[in-house]
Amino acid sequence: MTSSPGARTVGKGSPERFVILDGMRGYFLVFMLLNHLSFQGSYMLVKINHAELSFVQDAPGFVFLSGLLIGMVYTRRMAEKGLATAGPIMWRRALELFAYAAGCLAAVLILMRIIPNAASAWQPWLEGLVGGGYAYLAAALTLLYQPTYMDILPQYIVYLTAAPPLLWLCVKGKWHWVAALSGLLWFAVQIGLHLPLANTMNAGLGAAQDGLAMRGHFNLMAWQIVFMAGMVLGTLAIQGKLDLDRLFNPHRRFPFTIAVAVLTFFLALKLSLTAQILPEDILQRLAPYDNRPEFGAIYLLNFAAMAYAVGWLIVAGKQTRNGTLRSLSAALTWIFQLRFLRLLGRHSLQVYAYHVVLVYVLAAFDRQMGPLPEGQKTMIAIAGIASLALPALLMEWRARVKRVDSETNRATIPFSPRPST
Repeated sequence: MTSSPGARTVGKGSPERFVILDGMRGYFLVFMLLNHLSFQGSYMLVKINHAELSFVQDAPGFVFLSGLLIGMVYTRRMAEKGLATAGPIMWRRALELFAYAAGCLAAVLILMRIIPNAASAWQPWLEGLVGGGYAYLAAALTLLYQPTYMDILPQYIVYLTAAPPLLWLCVKGKWHWVAALSGLLWFAVQIGLHLPLANTMNAGLGAAQDGLAMRGHFNLMAWQIVFMAGMVLGTLAIQGKLDLDRLFNPHRRFPFTIAVAVLTFFLALKLSLTAQILPEDILQRLAPYDNRPEFGAIYLLNFAAMAYAVGWLIVAGKQTRNGTLRSLSAALTWIFQLRFLRLLGRHSLQVYAYHVVLVYVLAAFDRQMGPLPEGQKTMIAIAGIASLALPALLMEWRARVKRVDSETNRATIPFSPRPST
């Protein structure tokens, strides 16, 4: 990998293998599980969560890191092999993820017929898929009707499908066009320009079955800005055009201070909303910007500020003279390098699919046995977190077996000397 002087980038062959990024994805998976677990009467452990104090949640970070790693992993392949060769690799990956999404849906629908009272427990999450007919199932398989918590994988499938030509533009130095297009698409959603298309699609679905319409928590046209931002930055990093020493300079704390000031302001706003102390006229003004499904301006601004603040602490914090910031840097680095989190992060999409089924099963269990005491809820949540390692360990075992088989096959191929000429 080539890089500009002073630029600190991570290439595919780096011995660190994106250790920090794997740990971050694992961290997001743990907190997504805590947020998605559903108990009667809620539970205390979910309150130990950064989302309680800010407008930054785990899903944007997960999507951003997915885009970042797409840029970092596929940029070199795209540069060496071209769009015609590297593009199909990415599309095959999207097809593999579709299989995971369909498998997740199939598992939940099968379990619904096996677990007592599961249909009533899951009805708010599945809605029309509970006795709604085959049109709902067809809409779910085409990613237009997304049950609750099954909406991250469809996002990634759509973005990965669209990514190859956009990544090709980035590789060719036209990343500005990709960034501009992404920003315009996000803005179009904020002012409602997507509504005619959405209404047309809903009319078509309604014609197939009365009452059927698109369902999904995330507006893909808005949330793409997080994925595309990550992909552009990942490409620039691999190309050596992203100078981290300059971007995260321990001797230039002003940008970091601005990011912290933004987060502090919105912390006060978040606490005011939680305490319900804001007057109605302010709430009405705030509503269009506080729109998580369409990734409103508040969420975009807070995510950018948090991403920069965390990046600065990890890269530059350990070199600053401020002892508190050095301690925060050390703590974040330690957390994101935990082996458990890195394990989850290396197989994040498989772990996410597993976590969806787990959340559904535990919700049915709680409906059957609950309400549970707080101590039991905490124990179940901790056991659920530990169980996230199961699909990751399975993937590691499969990779190890495949590697051993490959090495064995190479070792047993008989030597065949070239014929003399």
